[in-house]
Amino acid sequence: MAQREVKQAFVSNLNGTSLGEVALGSFLAPVCLILRAFILVLYYQAKGTLPLPLTSHLLLDFSVLVIPLVLSCTLLSSILLQVIVCLTLMSACVFCYIYRTSFLSSVVWPQKIVNLLQSQVQFQQVPFVTLFRVFVNVKTAISILAVDFSVFPRRYAKTETYGTGVMDFGVGAFIFANALVSPEARRRSISGSKMSHITKQILSVWPLLALGMARLVSIKMTGYHEHVTEYGIHWNFFFTLAIVRVLASVLLVVLPAGQLWLFALLISGFYQFALETSELKTFLMHNKDREKDFVHANKEGIFSIAGYVALYLTGVQVGLYVMQPRSQVKDCLKMLFILFLGSLLLYAALFICQTLVEPVSRRSANLPFVIWSVAQSLFFMSCLGMADMVILFSKGACCCRFLPSSMNFEEKELTPLAYKKKGEIERLCLIQAVSRNQLLFFLLANLMTGVTNSVVDTLSCSNLFSVCVLLLYMFVNCLVIYVLHICGITVKFW
Repeated sequence: MAQREVKQAFVSNLNGTSLGEVALGSFLAPVCLILRAFILVLYYQAKGTLPLPLTSHLLLDFSVLVIPLVLSCTLLSSILLQVIVCLTLMSACVFCYIYRTSFLSSVVWPQKIVNLLQSQVQFQQVPFVTLFRVFVNVKTAISILAVDFSVFPRRYAKTETYGTGVMDFGVGAFIFANALVSPEARRRSISGSKMSHITKQILSVWPLLALGMARLVSIKMTGYHEHVTEYGIHWNFFFTLAIVRVLASVLLVVLPAGQLWLFALLISGFYQFALETSELKTFLMHNKDREKDFVHANKEGIFSIAGYVALYLTGVQVGLYVMQPRSQVKDCLKMLFILFLGSLLLYAALFICQTLVEPVSRRSANLPFVIWSVAQSLFFMSCLGMADMVILFSKGACCCRFLPSSMNFEEKELTPLAYKKKGEIERLCLIQAVSRNQLLFFLLANLMTGVTNSVVDTLSCSNLFSVCVLLLYMFVNCLVIYVLHICGITVKFW
């Protein structure tokens, strides 16, 4: 077999992993966030100031936020639970040290907790959503290259027909993350007529269509390996993003905002009904005739649109809830509890669907896939939210108010020096850097993946060399996006 066919076979006919393992991975990023915050507190206690020097801050963020994610899906994937437990214990030890040196004050410990719960907070970013979007992007960047190395577990890769791989969730989470920050979720009013708004949305997706065409042409010209059963012969994820955005925009103009979840359920439900009662499922899963016409050639990409539109509408509904104004810590905790409860209920619904209907299928974006994507996204968001609350608590308890997080205690007026220091910390934060140019980061990761595959024989690399390549690849991606952020450059495509 030619190398192209060997690589195609390497990512084909896979069945995924368990729901529990995917959910377990949701704890890693929040624990890393907390550990980074505690390390910054220790530095603040030792030096009496923040932030770290420029290079040190980048290295700290990369070492604590990115390297564990790379190792957890490569060399340490078989001991993921132990990795999370070890990082949690490290954070707990650092917390105990901070507690002994900073928290012992005249204020009684229970009283301090009550004071924090009743404190007024102000949101610097959309609460928890920025973290969710950044980590989905970073994990996607790692996975799209790592999947071509043998060190990456096959159970984490995209499944062929049915199953729940980590990369399958990545696809759903990417759609969900975009919906969370859509104009509709941010309650932006429509300027002009509804038709002009729809026209504007159609025009706004031209970069995605252009990127989709560029990817299609480059793959066909270079002979780069592709997994046809993912989207089809001519289709790719950029086209899916563009079409879903346009169709969802049309629906959001006419649908009531408060019932979007209901219409999402109806869309995915009718689509699942069509799969079960017609020949559509057989056509999608078993028809091999891709030469007949465009629909046959790209059947997965075309028909999965229904499931992704339903997922997008649900993401907008969640975004509308998450972005409601909240001013107290206890209100934020209530929101996190609602997200977590919603996740549990959806997992129960998923169990019923997989038992009575069919298993999760990213290939068709069926009803169980939509439910799973939402359930896992809510669970991941609630974990990140709790990490953010721990960091907020640390700010108040040890008087280190410049720790990077999406929430701050409300302050009547910052001094010029404090305002400058706050801005400097944001400028040196890797999460802020990725958040500033998310699409560029995703494009850069795709470009670097193609370059790496053309230079390195990924299948013959040793495990250690594979991880070194992945770390270098991620460091280059992060460094480029970090430099742009330091220079205050935001790259927009429209």
